[in-house]
Amino acid sequence: MRTFSLPISGMTCGGCAAAVTMALQKVPGVLRIEVQLAEQHALITANKQLQHSALDAALIRAGFRRGPETAQA
Repeated sequence: MRTFSLPISGMTCGGCAAAVTMALQKVPGVLRIEVQLAEQHALITANKQLQHSALDAALIRAGFRRGPETAQA
């Protein structure tokens, strides 16, 4: 199990955050999702079988995309 932050572009409201949550929850391997609208990212806990390309595909189907990576302090 691992937890990581996924930047997301295109979220503008609570409805967007809910749509992202529902889309990402359907991806095989995702165990927990916490979408942060203000920070424009999702905190994802997943098992080792998670395919990152499946996250990208789910975001695109929901009308969003992976955002730019930000530097960690």
